[in-house]
Amino acid sequence: MLKVGTEGVYPPFSYHQGDQLTGYDVEFMKALGNRLGVQIQFVEVPWDSMFAALTSGRIDVVANQVTKNPERAGLYDLSDPYIDTTGVVLVAENNTTIKSLADLKGKRAGQNLTSNWADTAKKAGAQIVGVDSMDKAIQNLRQGSVDVVVNDKLAVRNFLATTSNPGVKIVAETNDRSESVLAARKNSGFMPELNQGIAALKADGTSQRLYDKYFDPKAEPITDWKMIRENAWPMAWAAIKVTIPLTIISFVIGLIIALGVAVARMSTNPLAFLPARLFISVFRGIPVLVLLSLIYFGLPQFGWTLAPFTAAVIGFSLNVAGYGAEIIRAAIQSVPRGQWEAARTIGMDYRTTLRRLIIPQAARTAVPPLSNTLIDLVKSTSLASSILVVELLRQAQIAAAPTFKFFTLYGLAAIYYWLISVALSFAQARIEKRVSRFVA
Repeated sequence: MLKVGTEGVYPPFSYHQGDQLTGYDVEFMKALGNRLGVQIQFVEVPWDSMFAALTSGRIDVVANQVTKNPERAGLYDLSDPYIDTTGVVLVAENNTTIKSLADLKGKRAGQNLTSNWADTAKKAGAQIVGVDSMDKAIQNLRQGSVDVVVNDKLAVRNFLATTSNPGVKIVAETNDRSESVLAARKNSGFMPELNQGIAALKADGTSQRLYDKYFDPKAEPITDWKMIRENAWPMAWAAIKVTIPLTIISFVIGLIIALGVAVARMSTNPLAFLPARLFISVFRGIPVLVLLSLIYFGLPQFGWTLAPFTAAVIGFSLNVAGYGAEIIRAAIQSVPRGQWEAARTIGMDYRTTLRRLIIPQAARTAVPPLSNTLIDLVKSTSLASSILVVELLRQAQIAAAPTFKFFTLYGLAAIYYWLISVALSFAQARIEKRVSRFVA
């Protein structure tokens, strides 16, 4: 089994047709696997996380138009080139000020930060504006958020051929020749066989057949309504299968942790309240995206490798616990002190008082802010796509990439998030009414 990392949102090299991953790189790797007698498992990874996934052992090989350069050759095992291309300078169709690479000085270029094309634009004097993928770079260009995009000629030609009214144009080619290679961890031992397979696919005409298939495309217009019909259920299923379970599991675990931390935070024992204060400070202070990346990409360097969904649950649970602990603490402290004293007069110990008297009353105060935390968590699950979790937003990105119909599919995703939030708001009202019975 060879785990191959690819973006899945970079047509014509790696993209989705319906729920099927396809593209030049995908079909080339399948053919290479058949030639070598190796089963290929594709792992979809955002480009800027690709080499982190490779280094951490999440994937074995990168097949995503990796350009060969001395820096990468020093860090990774690189194969022989399997396709050659060059870069193009892309601008808005009404732009008349940029006509060559020399005109990029001081201009804003929308680029993947770790791509070879970002280096090309930077050397030309452009100010680099980081984007996640080519489709987002072109969308920013069309909107005027950036002035120029430098990217692979074949990918850009495919976009222009398959998009009606693209709104952008090619004004120049770069001077460099880009050799695309496969990348693996240093001293992986994969390259001798992979190079033999690449040579064999070139010799038997497979490479040329795939080239002709993907780089001489015909325009296939698609309407917004067709996009909605084709993607409404896959996106809904991603919400049902991943987004909602991820939210519920993370919130429940986070709430349990938060209760323990809140109680420790109120203790007079330094061995209890100091670690609790540190926990709250750390997990409220670290951005969720950074926390997810540390857990998923960082822990494998210490021998702890977690599945994407598991890593997401841990990250979101810790974030919920950091905020939830303070909400629960404030709710408990809002209960009049006389309630504690009354409980002691009838012989209740601390735990019994907390469980049977204080927490039921505190719940009424805690429900609204905890509900806000839950709704925020629903929306935050969209960040899980950065660690390879295919949730609702990632499904929308996958569907939008080949067609560039961002408003249609992101709008549909927004409706789904809103509907989930509305359902949670109704549940909040019911829970508030139920817990109110504990308060006179």
